[in-house]
Amino acid sequence: MTDTNTGQKGLILLGCPEAPAQVSLALHLAHGLRSMGLDPVITGNPSSRKLVEMADPDRHYCSGMIDLDACIESMATGEADYVVSFVLIHIESGVSYAGTLSAISQGRVVAVVFGRDADSLADLIDFPCEKVVVATVHKPGPLRAAIAKVMTWDV
Repeated sequence: MTDTNTGQKGLILLGCPEAPAQVSLALHLAHGLRSMGLDPVITGNPSSRKLVEMADPDRHYCSGMIDLDACIESMATGEADYVVSFVLIHIESGVSYAGTLSAISQGRVVAVVFGRDADSLADLIDFPCEKVVVATVHKPGPLRAAIAKVMTWDV
């Protein structure tokens, strides 16, 4: 791992906690961000964050957690930004959050769209961002492969 980005951060914005693949996806993304030399920060609603906290109690992967509203506010006011932000999307509200990040972040925004309605949700994205679209609900493997292509990760 090359640590050329010391102190810089990457964001993982969690979607609704109902998606079975989301926690493993979040931990995988956090691992990838660490491999890039970035400190991973998780945001999302309290239920989603709790699921990740339970899966990573010693914070091996996720060094920081922040309330979703506080995260958006700090980005909107210019107090914080992220080198790369992943927005996990499996319901329509995720598209709105990705649009918000696209508008307020100077960093790279990657919309990770998954679930049964992945293609129709991806069609709603009409703002600048990169898209990873995989119609999977339970299997994280196809998501991992698609993300690896976009990020050029060998993880």
